[in-house]
Amino acid sequence: MKLGIMIAVVVVAIASVSLFLLPEASAETAEILADDASGVLDHTDMTWVLVATTLVFMMAPALALFYGGMLRKQSMTSTIAQCIMGVALVFVIWAFIGYSLAFSGDIGGFIGDLGFALMHNVPYDSSSLGLTIPDMEFLMFQGMFAGVTACIVIGASAERARFSAIMLFLALWSVLVYAPMAHMVWGGGLLSTAGGHIVSLDYAGGMVVHICAGITGVAIAMVLGKRSSRTIKDRPHSIPWMYLGAILLWLGWIGFNGGSGLAVNETLVIVIATTIISSMVAMLAWGAMQVLHAGRVSVSGMCAGFLSGLVAITPACAFVSPASAAFIGATAAIVCYFGVIFMRKRSGVDDALDVFGIHGIGGIWGAIATGIFASSMLTDTPGLIDGGVDLFVGQLAAIGFTLAYCFTVSFVIMKAISLVMRIRYTEDEELIGGDIAEHGESAYN
Repeated sequence: MKLGIMIAVVVVAIASVSLFLLPEASAETAEILADDASGVLDHTDMTWVLVATTLVFMMAPALALFYGGMLRKQSMTSTIAQCIMGVALVFVIWAFIGYSLAFSGDIGGFIGDLGFALMHNVPYDSSSLGLTIPDMEFLMFQGMFAGVTACIVIGASAERARFSAIMLFLALWSVLVYAPMAHMVWGGGLLSTAGGHIVSLDYAGGMVVHICAGITGVAIAMVLGKRSSRTIKDRPHSIPWMYLGAILLWLGWIGFNGGSGLAVNETLVIVIATTIISSMVAMLAWGAMQVLHAGRVSVSGMCAGFLSGLVAITPACAFVSPASAAFIGATAAIVCYFGVIFMRKRSGVDDALDVFGIHGIGGIWGAIATGIFASSMLTDTPGLIDGGVDLFVGQLAAIGFTLAYCFTVSFVIMKAISLVMRIRYTEDEELIGGDIAEHGESAYN
């Protein structure tokens, strides 16, 4: 009941502010859109983006299975609950206001305006953004990105964050962190080359999704504190669930990266090729590292390996050659392998499911690699190898900004929530597990 009231208050507050400001913003935006609307819809592009949207949505339940399988059996139901409610909550807030803040207007390079608030001025049968798909389809596709990013964050706080606390956090985070990041990178803002500020490239979410989710996970894990030593387990309770979730993530990534071009063309071919090549090379490299370091290769290691390659290629997938993608994937496996070890053994932060170790470090390497390997054959903003110093410097600046902004705001949000409610389980609840302690449902009889 308390959770429902808190979320309702947040959503009503957002909607109220939107309604208060909407008439002026909408009139101004409508006039601009009337002048700029030039998109001619393409049914082939529309079909592919609808398929890609479905594939990205599938990544939310895939993460629930992947995360749940990696934890104790007492945490399977609670992990599913957090992922399924998290994606729904963040998507609805995205449709109400997040999309508008990301893709309508520009205020100081940091945030958009309320021209599309409450889905006003968002047509389902035309494009006001000059795309070949309708605005509503673009909103749906981007909304799935927001929801999946929220699910990634949940992995860092696993087995100790209360359901109500993490839902309230995600509601505020989606407006104060994710939407501004989407605007700054993809909406013509501060971190967008098109915005004329920092020269940077992020095709499908290296900074917006992975670095942002990784460092957000660190922030909330620091506020929550560590799990009990009796709760932390290094072995997954269910290899099959973990494997199934990972494979579905791999499949979903085809829509995640491939759909980001919003079209069926030659770029789609290079994107899918670099995505698959990077992930497969990364899995082989991770396996080699694990054999050298531990004397064996595990299924969980194989899954972590191809995920590291997927994360790293995400910002670069449309801008680099297949050969460069192979190098990016191999290097991602190495840096993420040791990154995970560092986070677990030496960082002092209980990042329960290696969110920063895989998504944060993999995303950072992928963004740097974009600044190195971006080809002049594939982009007008080439990397170091093709003489593009500006892009390399811009990528470093964008990475630094993303880490600082997402960590600071996320830490403040979680700290503020901790002042008004209990944010983590008691030790007894933690040992019993969230399945019974919070949801009253065990995953297994």
